[in-house]
Amino acid sequence: MSVVTMKQLLESGVHFGHQTHKWNPKMDKYIFIKRNGIHILDLKQTLDAVNESYMFLKDLASKGGKVLFVGTKKQAKEAIEKAAEKCGAFYVSNRWAGGTLTNMKTIRNSIAKLDYYEQIVEDGTINSFTKLEATRMKKNYDKILNNLGGIRGMETLPDAIFIVDILKEKIAVHEARKLGIPIIAMVDTNCDPDLVDYVIPSNDDAIRAIHLISGIMADAVLEGKQAASEGSEDLGELTPETEQEEQADEPEDNNEEEKQREETEKPKKKSAAKPKKAEPKQEASSKKVDEKESEITEESQEEDTKEPQKEDKPE
Repeated sequence: MSVVTMKQLLESGVHFGHQTHKWNPKMDKYIFIKRNGIHILDLKQTLDAVNESYMFLKDLASKGGKVLFVGTKKQAKEAIEKAAEKCGAFYVSNRWAGGTLTNMKTIRNSIAKLDYYEQIVEDGTINSFTKLEATRMKKNYDKILNNLGGIRGMETLPDAIFIVDILKEKIAVHEARKLGIPIIAMVDTNCDPDLVDYVIPSNDDAIRAIHLISGIMADAVLEGKQAASEGSEDLGELTPETEQEEQADEPEDNNEEEKQREETEKPKKKSAAKPKKAEPKQEASSKKVDEKESEITEESQEEDTKEPQKEDKPE
């Protein structure tokens, strides 16, 4: 199912491109027609691109990936901040500081100044500074917060970056490509689509179009996070059930083992009982042999007694 309709794209003015003389020839495959000196984008391709980008960000967020929203032009500032806050992502909406991705150590040092200033204001140490020093520190704090406030909690590189107008944010595109970070971007007819991994051919100047596309990308991140949290809860619920099943299976296994033991013991008992029956027969046969031997001895004794009686008779 599509996450956006053709009607929504038309109403937001996503299909309007730049003037024909400002176009980039590499965008030719995304252009539907020329009208009144303006290129009209093919919304069917835009629709497919939005769905593809949506699924990518959803899958990324479900695995715990972090997304950075970037849009510093006037038309995009409010939309980017709203979308990022909606899904709990990082954002840059005022000015892209050079080295935000490629020189994070320096950026983190600048962000650390925010924590330091807030700490001295909280514990009252700021009163020990002169009025001039305090005002300078406040101005520096506001400047850093304005530029880097959206990435204050970003301690590692993002797993993907969403950009509005890659011409305006060319430094961000260059840094992301250098580090191999996937780029999802709204690409107008005057831009080079080869610089972007997930191209969304659309009008990057219309406020309604930027709100629509950035809002959809925020929904993708939000849905992915919800899927990840539900998955972890399901795993936690399954573990006690599996333990109970294993415990229920153990008695069955024990019963089977006992049955096997009984079956093996039965033939042993039968074989052990058979020799006992043979013992009386052996005893009887031995008794018969003894009786015969006694009879023979008695007969021999009688013969011995009879022979001398015959010799004593007179002739």
